[in-house]
Amino acid sequence: MKEKLYTIPVNDAFDSECECPVCFMRKTLEDNAVEFTMGPSYMEDDVRAETDKIGFCNYHLSKMYENQNRLGLALMLKTHMDKTIKDLEQISLKKVKGPGLFKKNTEASPVKEYTDNLKNSCYICNKVENTFKLYITTLFSLYNSEEAFRQKFKTSKGFCNTHFGLLHEVAPNHLSGDKLENFLKELNQVYLENMKRVRDDLEWFIDKFDYRYVNEPWKNSKDALPRSMTKTNSTL
Repeated sequence: MKEKLYTIPVNDAFDSECECPVCFMRKTLEDNAVEFTMGPSYMEDDVRAETDKIGFCNYHLSKMYENQNRLGLALMLKTHMDKTIKDLEQISLKKVKGPGLFKKNTEASPVKEYTDNLKNSCYICNKVENTFKLYITTLFSLYNSEEAFRQKFKTSKGFCNTHFGLLHEVAPNHLSGDKLENFLKELNQVYLENMKRVRDDLEWFIDKFDYRYVNEPWKNSKDALPRSMTKTNSTL
């Protein structure tokens, strides 16, 4: 298969032997986004302006804290807080119209609207999501044009519940006719076969705690629990 820059991460994910190559792609993007944000880039004006404006979600804030660059995180949060305080000082002074005599007030509170926007925004989520969509598009492009990739797809270890659903949802946007029908058939097959494989490994893992099986080999069940977590909850 001829490699191009945008196909490399997708092929790497399907070569990784993980339980969900789409999880692998997303986790790689998240790790890279955290490293980028916590590296020298946080001192760049355009990056800082964006992080000041939208902040971070709880999940990625925890990941940034684990990065150990406490000074970088402190600087970003400080200027983010500066902007938040400045904005809310102005917004909170605006008069809120009360309801009419016989009407309920359906106008959103400007303060609540602002804080809701902050709650639902994240610099790293945005950075990951934009590239992740390109990776999904590339996955379908490779499936449509490369027989070698189709073989990788069919012999992969399947997908987690979330990304199985995602691929089902977006497949008609990228494929049509027989190609779409074949893709969905192969997607269903590879998902179900591998979900059952991991389920069986997990069952044997449970059986090994029974005294009757204590001397039996573990087979492929020693890491069945984390692999099952990936299948059910998209964890890697």
